[in-house]
Amino acid sequence: MEEKKLMIAYDPAYAHPLPEGHRFPMLKYELIPEQLVHEGSISPSHLFAPDSCSDEIILLTHGPGYLHKLDHQLLTEREQRVIGFPQSPALTRREKIITRGTIDCCHHALANGVALNVAGGTHHAFYERGEGFCLLNDFAVAANYLLQQQLAGSILIIDLDVHQGNGTARLFENNERVFTFSMHGAHNYPFRKERSDLDIGLPDGTNDEKYLSLLETNLQRLLRDVQPDFAFYLSGVDVLETDKFGKLKLTLEGCRQRDKLVFSFLRQHRIPCTVAMGGGYSPDVRTIVEAHCNTFRMAKDVFGLN
Repeated sequence: MEEKKLMIAYDPAYAHPLPEGHRFPMLKYELIPEQLVHEGSISPSHLFAPDSCSDEIILLTHGPGYLHKLDHQLLTEREQRVIGFPQSPALTRREKIITRGTIDCCHHALANGVALNVAGGTHHAFYERGEGFCLLNDFAVAANYLLQQQLAGSILIIDLDVHQGNGTARLFENNERVFTFSMHGAHNYPFRKERSDLDIGLPDGTNDEKYLSLLETNLQRLLRDVQPDFAFYLSGVDVLETDKFGKLKLTLEGCRQRDKLVFSFLRQHRIPCTVAMGGGYSPDVRTIVEAHCNTFRMAKDVFGLN
């Protein structure tokens, strides 16, 4: 019997060069796999480099006009400001590789229980536009791919980034086969929220105890009522009390327990899961990397993978 292995999508293109002083911590995408290999949590054999996602698959989710703009560098200055990144062919290529990585993770999760993408969780991307550092909605593209290929019939998206998954909510607002659950800061970006199937807006200053209690109660209910056969988990670490923009009060240990709770419920219910990292804006990049690395460590431990 072949051993089940934790598979992780990563490509050097994830760490895209940005103008000096840019507030997005792009360096984390290099440091996460380096740290996990350095400490022995994984070996290089756990990492795989995705190809670029095909336009055919992207168009299951995004509009052809928008994809044409991305491919031909036709975003206006305002559209680039809303996204937060200056457009370039390399940036579009990066987004397509990340999206394919999430799709590939779905195949590995179906085989092994869980798989993780070092980037992704680009939940602010809509059908015809991007915003908030998100160009293509990798979870939405992958979910639509699974449905089209009949690899899943009922999908649950668990979005625990501190910012509401507004693009994801809008993309699936009329799709009964995809249930969107977002637990986020009530007084945080985006300031005009969309309607997920279940939104939990958290007050500023929410601590570990309150957060974990709410999460446990709602996961129990969702897994009972929705009965998904596949899950996506956006494990943003901008819920940390150290985060510059998050406004919540979770500790590193609280964030780790959050991951344990999600993975334990999914494994208990035998629901395969694809994970993407989402946001994190603590001033010290080491805090961001440690919190993200905890997600990989916990996934490997809870699902009992090599």
